[in-house]
Amino acid sequence: MLYTEIENTISAFDFEQISGERKIILQPLIDFIQRKTDRKLDIRLNLICTHNSRRSHLSQIWAQTAAAHYNIKNVFCYSGGTEATALFPMIAETLTFSGFKVKTLSEGKNPVYAIKFSANELPVIGFSKTYDDDFNPDSEFAAIMTCSQADGGCPFIAGAEIRIPITFEDPKVSDGTPQQKQIYQERSLQIGTEMFYVFSQIKS
Repeated sequence: MLYTEIENTISAFDFEQISGERKIILQPLIDFIQRKTDRKLDIRLNLICTHNSRRSHLSQIWAQTAAAHYNIKNVFCYSGGTEATALFPMIAETLTFSGFKVKTLSEGKNPVYAIKFSANELPVIGFSKTYDDDFNPDSEFAAIMTCSQADGGCPFIAGAEIRIPITFEDPKVSDGTPQQKQIYQERSLQIGTEMFYVFSQIKS
């Protein structure tokens, strides 16, 4: 069971708003998860962006939440960057607004967060790291490229079974503007809707 506040958020997800072009982009991820599910194998998704500070974390957390919601077993979602920076504070605020329970485990230049979507599930541990960090899998995973800069600048991901570009616009463009909170929320809900669509297509 997801937290009630998250259930309220996802009740507004409308898969009809996902364009046909976008669904084509999402299909390779659906196919990857379905193949693993059919064979009862672990499903490892490493969501990758340049700085592992915004889009890759949103993608990781929404994907893990969607897997739990649709009861797709043995799904393990990770995130990483081509370089490590810090999880941007507005991401924690945006997730909290959507109903996630976010606790700061350590502060400093690269804070560590525990992000929970359900009272009885393990939290997602959120902090900025490179995609090949020891915290992440080194083989048998799908590399999901969530930003075009990482997709173009990192042509080879060691250990990945498959590389799938699913890029999102960077909410960073709104930083320091009156629209910042709204833009971050819109991007989070877009990512959430698309990740829930992906897992809704899986036949277990």
